[in-house]
Amino acid sequence: MNQIRMFRMIALAEGCSFLILLCIAMPMKYFMGMPEVVRVVGSIHGGLFVLYVGLLAVIHFRHRWSVMFSLYAFVASIIPFGTFVLDKQLREKEVAAN
Repeated sequence: MNQIRMFRMIALAEGCSFLILLCIAMPMKYFMGMPEVVRVVGSIHGGLFVLYVGLLAVIHFRHRWSVMFSLYAFVASIIPFGTFVLDKQLREKEVAAN
């Protein structure tokens, strides 16, 4: 599996974990008194986020992505649904790299 495809898969997993954290775990914490759900989902999301940022840095230098695109990819990870919007550009970059 090439690096860009791996990055796409991590980006989608990170985006899903972010939505699960915001839309399921946080309401369960505040409306159902279940803070342990946020701990578990938050830990998974945090690990995926660190992996996302680390892989973004590696790919930025290896594939010589522009600073603006890499910044766009970083911002996409902190906005809900951002990584899903980013996926189209990543697919284009993946095809161009092959």
